[in-house]
Amino acid sequence: SAVARGPEVPFSSQAYRIVATARGKELRLTLAPLGTGEPCHLVFRFGMSGSFRLCPAEQLPRHAHLRFRTSESPPRLLCFVDARRFGSWRLGAGWEPQRGPCVLAEYQPFRENVLRNLDDRAFDRPICEALLNQKFFNGIGNYLRAEILYRSKIPPFEKARTVLEALKDQELAKRKKNPSLTLSKKLKMMQESPDLLELCHSVPMEVVAAEKNLLDPAHPDNYAAFKDWLQCYLVPGMSSLRDRNGRTIWFQGDPGPMAPKGQMPRKARAQLKADPKAPKASTRALRQQRRAAAQPSTLAKEEVVDGPRKGRARRRKAAAALASSEPEVPVRARRSLRTSARRGRGEA
Repeated sequence: SAVARGPEVPFSSQAYRIVATARGKELRLTLAPLGTGEPCHLVFRFGMSGSFRLCPAEQLPRHAHLRFRTSESPPRLLCFVDARRFGSWRLGAGWEPQRGPCVLAEYQPFRENVLRNLDDRAFDRPICEALLNQKFFNGIGNYLRAEILYRSKIPPFEKARTVLEALKDQELAKRKKNPSLTLSKKLKMMQESPDLLELCHSVPMEVVAAEKNLLDPAHPDNYAAFKDWLQCYLVPGMSSLRDRNGRTIWFQGDPGPMAPKGQMPRKARAQLKADPKAPKASTRALRQQRRAAAQPSTLAKEEVVDGPRKGRARRRKAAAALASSEPEVPVRARRSLRTSARRGRGEA
């Protein structure tokens, strides 16, 4: 599209097949011509709102930045849709070198990569911030980190190295006790008492396994089933804080020793879970409602006293006559008294 930020795709073919491969938070599309010609590779990052949609050609969605037309009649379009334009694509088959092994498809290399590099400065940070570092946790995002920490009962602002070194020690102890553990026994142990790194694999796997039940392709904006699956993220009664990167982490209980100073944990409102599209009252309206509930009799009296505009003008003249016989009040003081009077009448 004209407003897309991605590069032009120098590929032309009357008929070709698209093959998709995922790794962590990246997706590689291979466009392979059915006749002669070299294949073209594109690697996508989805940002916060990027997705692919297959739709009739006459129903092109807004923000469809890259489109692939099918050969059927009438044709359909496979579109890369990204309303916020945080997503991107680049040419070439290579994965981004700064990203670690995938938490889903490369679980064992992922685990070894984390435990082998605990001296890295990334683990000086709270565990909730470390979990978003794609160099070690490729595939974990904001809602996943909240669900993983909630299930593992780890405070989000506990130091990452402290949490992960404990796992390393436990793993060494298990190997010494049972040096001949088979893979099936290891998997059974993982299911019975999963640790943090195991949850980094199993929680995203739940989403992938239940994708057809959680998200309806015919109604891509309906997230009711997905919200029911969530146990912590945006769930009423859970607390939230902003981390050093400005991302909100949802949790239950104590935030941990590295929690940001000067912030008070906020509770998730029930409205977020019940109906995210319900209109929200403005802060000003809520203040006025509270004030009216606290002082109903005072407001009623003042409304009666105010009366029509003519009466108000007479009262102003009388007040001016009285003020002329009294010592003059400083301008700043008079302004503040006037503002206070207005606020008392609910006119602020």
